[in-house]
Amino acid sequence: MHRSVAYATLSVGMLFASTVSADIFRYVDRNGDVHYTNVPNDSRYKIHRRVDETNPITNTLAKEIRHYGPRVRQRYEEDILAAAKESNVDPALIHAVISAESGYNPFARSRKGAAGLMQLMPETARRFGARNRLDPAQNIRAGVRYLRTLMDLFDNDLELVLAAYNAGENAVIRFGHRVPPYSETMTYVPRVLEYYKRYRTRL
Repeated sequence: MHRSVAYATLSVGMLFASTVSADIFRYVDRNGDVHYTNVPNDSRYKIHRRVDETNPITNTLAKEIRHYGPRVRQRYEEDILAAAKESNVDPALIHAVISAESGYNPFARSRKGAAGLMQLMPETARRFGARNRLDPAQNIRAGVRYLRTLMDLFDNDLELVLAAYNAGENAVIRFGHRVPPYSETMTYVPRVLEYYKRYRTRL
């Protein structure tokens, strides 16, 4: 049985340290569901991740990431919601990954060989059932299935899940279940989390 994740809404005030805590808290309830928030209102919440406000990556991220409005995000909404329901993944997280990976360009290709909205490598596409990586529905479904697998593998720790999506699960395991010290991955993880925080309040 898959453990599910209950995502508390992250406050827009997270952008401002003086307004509300930017740190992330979580607790696991008796059903095994994992709850995240930046505004803990229950003693069961324990600190999960502290945000370093002096870190140049997290400190300037809100200004640097590109904005994708509702018109852009709604192009693939039907496929995203279908994949989210099938794999029990928050649609906002899917949008966040797509925003960081391809900017909603279904024909995007990377120098390393990744392709499509969720930038699937050929072996990942085959593993999760996408015959045509440039087909939005197939790409999204396979990418979300991969996210679900990573969430199960890393106990719903979003930092590790996203690090594994970017660098591969073996890299995360090899570095002791920590974000690998690759510059791309260390930039990618907070970028997706920033998108996710924004979309949680808007979708």
